[in-house]
Amino acid sequence: MQYSKYKSKIKQKASELGFFYCGFSNADFLEEEAPRLEDWLNKNQHGKMSYMENHFDKRLDPRLLVDNAKTVISFLLNYFPEETQKDADAPKISKYAYGEDYHFIIKDKLKDLIQFMKNEIGDINGRAFVDSAPVMDKAWAKKSGLGWIGKNSNLIHPKEGSFFFIAELIVDVEFEPDGPIKDYCGTCTKCIDACPTEAIVNPYVVDGSKCISYLTIELKDEILPKEFKGKMENWMFGCDVCQDVCPWNRFSKATKEDRFKPTFSLLDLSASDWNDLNEETFQKLFKKSAVNRTKFEGLQRNISFLKP
Repeated sequence: MQYSKYKSKIKQKASELGFFYCGFSNADFLEEEAPRLEDWLNKNQHGKMSYMENHFDKRLDPRLLVDNAKTVISFLLNYFPEETQKDADAPKISKYAYGEDYHFIIKDKLKDLIQFMKNEIGDINGRAFVDSAPVMDKAWAKKSGLGWIGKNSNLIHPKEGSFFFIAELIVDVEFEPDGPIKDYCGTCTKCIDACPTEAIVNPYVVDGSKCISYLTIELKDEILPKEFKGKMENWMFGCDVCQDVCPWNRFSKATKEDRFKPTFSLLDLSASDWNDLNEETFQKLFKKSAVNRTKFEGLQRNISFLKP
């Protein structure tokens, strides 16, 4: 573990780049997660996300993604907003999508971090991952001691809640791992009780095909399944219900990352503004946003589905 002396420098640099936590784990096969992932896929709880069926082995073994991988370094980046949408009747967007697409922001930061590590350590091989490959980010963050996976299947940090992004560097350098922490969900079932579509089918198990985030973002069908009519609680892109009710999110603090702050007057738009949204305004509002994933037609589909 001759490289472990660099751990504190890497954590310090990660902090300077805006990540509020950074943890290390051994790049081994994820034995605990393998049967759970297989069961989840066998029950079709991934819905029409067929990409989840691909690269099963790579999802569970980082050594198949980076040659001679030794360590997974996990990072948390806060996106919790200072303000939310003003019109209580307006269709809702998940908080993570208020500002610029997180993929670009985090990739920029990790690029700087890899360069820093090369300058400090020398010739290392590593890859940055931000939802960009079959990496089970929550599992690695848990192994790295950055929180526990809650009953809503989100990673929860005891001092920060769960409104953050997770990213990884997988590197061919061996560091001393940070151990996991315990699960503090206890007997609480607030997330299960509050889920509008009953997507949390068991504690720690989410049926993705029932999740509002899946329905409004991942599902590309022209019409949303009619059994969810009247159950969407006005969410047009993503859903924050299980996080909003989580007691641990009372610790959430506003992000300091300017690029996560809303563009234009996104939070000021009224229900009628959203109903009258045209493609030109959509492109202005969401030019660099994760909302672009639905495209204009997808967002229109979602807004129409919310109407009585």
